[in-house]
Amino acid sequence: MSLSDLLLRNGRARPGAGDAPDAAMEGYLGQVEEVLEDFFVASSTRGRDLTPRFAGLWDALRTTTAGGKRLRPRLVFTAWHGLGGADSTAAARVGAAFEVLHTALIVHDDVVDRDFTRRGKPNVSGLYLGQALAAGLPRPEAEHRAMSVGVVAGDVALLNAYRLLDRTDVAASVRSTLLDLLDEAVHASAAGELLDIEYSISAAGLQAQDIISMERLKTSVYSFEAPLKAGAVLAGADADIIAGLGDVGRNMGIAYQIVDDLLGVFGDEAGTGKSTLGDVREGKLTVLMSHASTRPQWPAIATHLGDPDLSEEQADQVRALLTEAGSRAYAEQLALSYAECAQERLLGADIPRTLSHGLERMLSAVLDRRR
Repeated sequence: MSLSDLLLRNGRARPGAGDAPDAAMEGYLGQVEEVLEDFFVASSTRGRDLTPRFAGLWDALRTTTAGGKRLRPRLVFTAWHGLGGADSTAAARVGAAFEVLHTALIVHDDVVDRDFTRRGKPNVSGLYLGQALAAGLPRPEAEHRAMSVGVVAGDVALLNAYRLLDRTDVAASVRSTLLDLLDEAVHASAAGELLDIEYSISAAGLQAQDIISMERLKTSVYSFEAPLKAGAVLAGADADIIAGLGDVGRNMGIAYQIVDDLLGVFGDEAGTGKSTLGDVREGKLTVLMSHASTRPQWPAIATHLGDPDLSEEQADQVRALLTEAGSRAYAEQLALSYAECAQERLLGADIPRTLSHGLERMLSAVLDRRR
């Protein structure tokens, strides 16, 4: 039984609720793609005026941004549309800005983690690593140069997320609020990234709630809370609704991240596009591992954490131990509890039913996703 099935069984979701306007959503996402296309073409042209090499960097960023589920624009749309928003052009531009912000942050995160691939393909640094190795540079120097390019790429993408918002044709007061939301999201993500780095040095005494707080800052604020609030701002919602959507986004985002951590160990690699060995090989600190660290199975699990040569057979042993320890069930229940909190808030009298229906559907997708 999936987590979304549990939410339904517990009476927290309604079957058939939230039949979102698929045609309207698809039309909106098409507008977002147009904004992104125009943005990258203009940025590449602008870069080429300085040097063709800079245009190449923008092409790499464009490749990184292409595809994906467009989660953040979807959330902007769901809030904006559910609250009766009228200006789809502005909403598409805001959705595109959050997508460029996402690109900036994952490029920087890959630099921090010294990763050269994402979803099985070379990331920005990976593309430049290939070029450096092909040019005959020794591996250490090639990696340093590639990571340096990753820093530059993340920087220009981050700046231009602000630029996209700042040039959105809305009232000055609305633009100012949107920029504040983006700024708060970047501020929170930087704090979360810092905690992630520091926790990797010393995890002594950390509780599951510490990890959840870190993941919320690093990912949930910019991926869920801010896009929902931005959509509400664009629709002219009052302060209580905007704050309420922040609450929904926080709990939905935490549930999403816990599910992501579960998929990183127990997921279907063909469906997720994410290795189910990577998190264990990295020794990634998650609520799964936090719970397991208190169980008798921990010594046997810990021997495999951080092993770059971890085999599939050894990973299967870790999965079995995590299940035996109850850590998998604990993480699943924790994700469900945060989803229930989001669901409870959606049922509040201040959230219009037209909006809560659409967000219920997205909440179910968060819990039941395979990729």
